[in-house]
Amino acid sequence: MAEPSGAGTSGLHAVSPDGPLYRIARLPDAWAFPAWANVGRAGIFGNRWDDLKGVYRVLYASSSRLGAFMEVLARFRPDLHIVEALKDMEGEESIAQPPGELDVGWLRNRCLGVAQVRGEFVDVGHSTSLARLRDALASRIVHHGLDDFDAATVRLSAPRRFTQEISRYVYDRSTPQGQRRFAGIAYRSRLGDEFRNWAIFESPGNGLPWIGEPETVAIEGDDPDLLRALELLGVRLVVR
Repeated sequence: MAEPSGAGTSGLHAVSPDGPLYRIARLPDAWAFPAWANVGRAGIFGNRWDDLKGVYRVLYASSSRLGAFMEVLARFRPDLHIVEALKDMEGEESIAQPPGELDVGWLRNRCLGVAQVRGEFVDVGHSTSLARLRDALASRIVHHGLDDFDAATVRLSAPRRFTQEISRYVYDRSTPQGQRRFAGIAYRSRLGDEFRNWAIFESPGNGLPWIGEPETVAIEGDDPDLLRALELLGVRLVVR
């Protein structure tokens, strides 16, 4: 859940986390930004809400531990084309969905971050935000060949370049005093409506002023949220 903050003068509906946020990242610091040395060939990071101009970095977190595990482990799900091919060969009754595999060594290089996060985040799936973004970014919606702009577009069908343009639009909003208005973007996970995710903007020169009490803890192989995420995603932990 999140605490609503309203639309204010920006025309964008804002919410704030009402509890700690969680993220899975590489050791040793779960709250460290990705190194600029790891940007892509275009000079930017390629994730959903990253900055298309390469000015600020973004950290991704979830309101639940399970949600954080789901987001990072989804890439290990079995390929559906392979699953279907195996069914065709052996018959649907004779084979369960073959799981993907996650090497236990992956866990040794990862950690769990926990922090209290302040600030207001634009809820991009809220009707108020959708109306404002549809109007403000109409030319970009047409440019990307989208039929229209709604919550399904944001979650499922919008090209990554366009969601990065939304990120930049939100980042550029400011208060009447000239200060940046929002700490980032709040959005529902594509992996389940119950998971609320957060894209947290870097403040260049000031890091993450809205993150308090950051912690980095080890991930155990028998962590119940890890095991539940693996079960839901059809992935099995293996030792090579």
